[in-house]
Amino acid sequence: MAAIGTRGTVTEAANFKPEEDVNRLGGAMKGVGTDEAAVIDVLARRTVAQRQRIKEVYKATVGKDLTEDLQGELTGHFEEVVLGLLMTPPVYDASELKNAMKGAGTEEAALIDILASRTNAEIRAITGAYLKEYGKSLEEDIEGDTSGMFKRVLVSLATAGRDESDTVNEAQAVQDAKDIYAAGEARWGTDEVKFLTVLCVRNRNHLLRVFQEYKKISGREIEDSIKREMSGTLEEVFLAIVKCLRNKPGFFAERLYKSMKGLGTTDTVLIRIMVARAEIDMLDIKAEFLKAYGKTLHSFIKGDTSGDYRKILLQLCGE
Repeated sequence: MAAIGTRGTVTEAANFKPEEDVNRLGGAMKGVGTDEAAVIDVLARRTVAQRQRIKEVYKATVGKDLTEDLQGELTGHFEEVVLGLLMTPPVYDASELKNAMKGAGTEEAALIDILASRTNAEIRAITGAYLKEYGKSLEEDIEGDTSGMFKRVLVSLATAGRDESDTVNEAQAVQDAKDIYAAGEARWGTDEVKFLTVLCVRNRNHLLRVFQEYKKISGREIEDSIKREMSGTLEEVFLAIVKCLRNKPGFFAERLYKSMKGLGTTDTVLIRIMVARAEIDMLDIKAEFLKAYGKTLHSFIKGDTSGDYRKILLQLCGE
């Protein structure tokens, strides 16, 4: 029942007794109103694997579905966090992708955040969960909901086709850097396919080498060229890919910061990252946040949210 990663704020609860947790949750929903503190104390302090066990025991002993019971008791953003915590990561990511493409308009941020940051194994699990939950392939929905080169980048990412070896081919790295330069800065208009081929397929170590070479050739960081050469969602997805390759926790820290700075909060982004990264790399995300913005993630969440929603996010954030 261990945590998914080793750098999370949520770790395996010692002396885990699912029966006791089930009793607490049942008691929290008894009578008028809900004991939200008990819900937070149980669910935000257990790993994904432990929560799945709680769901099984709940169904076996109560004869009802825990998710449905909590859905009937909770509301608002607090409910969204709790329901997210009750899903396995692939199912949660699949549901976020589905919600992003439901109805009119598309929440491109969700598509970018998830597809640019997940490993091949994670993406394969997501596409499997998506098909099982919704009876349609993720690729089919992406194709129906996005367009142009942005669509092609997302489809490429959804194939989980990135090389995940560590090998750097020096000659190829130099050639890749030259190709990207020739496809962008060195010409009128941009050949985006060349960017896609290199950025979506090559392995991380190789690409970090390509970025060094690119700077030598062009005098610019690859991010600056992407900003100059592209716009809109295509610019966003390519920047997200580069940022995730360079420093994934830093990418999430920036996303969290932008979700809370200024007026209003982009709760969809805040919730998605806090739920998805809590037991993977939240410790690193917090460190990157402090380094980049001089304030703790904890203080930002505290100042930007309220009530039980604030309490459960702060529990996931850790001190």
